[in-house]
Amino acid sequence: MVQTKLCVVTHTFLPHVGGIERVVYEQCKRLRHKHFEPMVLTHRNYTERDYVFSGIRVRCYDSMNIGFRLGIPYAIPQISSFKTFLKTIKSNDLIHVHGHPYPSSFLASEIAKRYSKPLVLTQHNTFIEYNNAWTTVEKLNDVLIGKHVIKKADKIIVVSNATKNYVVSLGADPEKIEVLHNGVDLVRFRPISKVKDEMRRELGIFKDERVVLTVRRLVFKNGIDTLLETAEIAVKKNPKLVFVVVGKGPDFKQVKEKIKQSGLQRNFRLTGFVSDEDLPSYYNVADLFVLPSKSGEGLPLVALEAMACGLPVIATNVGGISEVLDEDFGKLVPPDLPDSLAEALLDFFQKDLATLKKDLRKRMEQKYSWDKNVEKLCKIYEELI
Repeated sequence: MVQTKLCVVTHTFLPHVGGIERVVYEQCKRLRHKHFEPMVLTHRNYTERDYVFSGIRVRCYDSMNIGFRLGIPYAIPQISSFKTFLKTIKSNDLIHVHGHPYPSSFLASEIAKRYSKPLVLTQHNTFIEYNNAWTTVEKLNDVLIGKHVIKKADKIIVVSNATKNYVVSLGADPEKIEVLHNGVDLVRFRPISKVKDEMRRELGIFKDERVVLTVRRLVFKNGIDTLLETAEIAVKKNPKLVFVVVGKGPDFKQVKEKIKQSGLQRNFRLTGFVSDEDLPSYYNVADLFVLPSKSGEGLPLVALEAMACGLPVIATNVGGISEVLDEDFGKLVPPDLPDSLAEALLDFFQKDLATLKKDLRKRMEQKYSWDKNVEKLCKIYEELI
């Protein structure tokens, strides 16, 4: 069978860590074994102009990088990068851009349409509210870039119905939209009982303590302030709770100081950055997973990873999480309500978590794998080529 040359455009890619980067990687890794020949076009964040990541070819363009230190990566292609976009897109059969508000998506969509290349857009999130001027930037991006990319796309993939509603509000044709839930690597993310005791010793957690995990970039939109208030309430009722926070971000020092001011040092473990290789061990040390987001969630990968490891999820009802979180295996509460979040956490510790873990794992195996995701993605591609 003739290989279809596929150019996947993403403003950032691995080894830079993020949700979009992970989705692009998991899909491209599997598309290589179908009748597609994927290559990634992304901004130049490292010394190499081109590189290969786990068998995936990556081509880089020069860019002005804004907001990376703030946890809001935004890469603007330099004028010199136009030739890279032009040459790359002309030499491929199908173009797939990730994220509607990025300059790279705008440039790729313009060139794709100029040369009659089928264009697919995946939108990963709903609108993101920041507690600063970036909210205004997001709104401008929607108008100046996002609507344009949405209009140019032949097919729009969204990761949840919440994300679908968002792109429709920006003028997307509902007939062009396909809902394709994210998947999870069920081999990497699975219950591994033997690591639990070892990780508890490493983190200084006693056997009679219960562990609540979150995996987040420490930024406002991810609700880390809500988590701190929730912990303060919950620990008063159950002092044997330990909150493990995996991730880094611009608010790391501020979070650490607030924990100290609240006198909760014993009840918190801030790990900072954890590699993808070590992440499954942290899921397996926990009893519950908490997701206190404020805005912007499409379908968070960390929630799927947690459930694949058998962890019930307590989350704020933001974005598409409600579409995958069954009430038997978790609880949804309104955002910015630490009292409700604390109550939900404490209530879930009264359940038979061992039985829930087994049932939850079975459900994830049946419904959420990257293999199933890519099978559906291939069908979408095949309609366009």
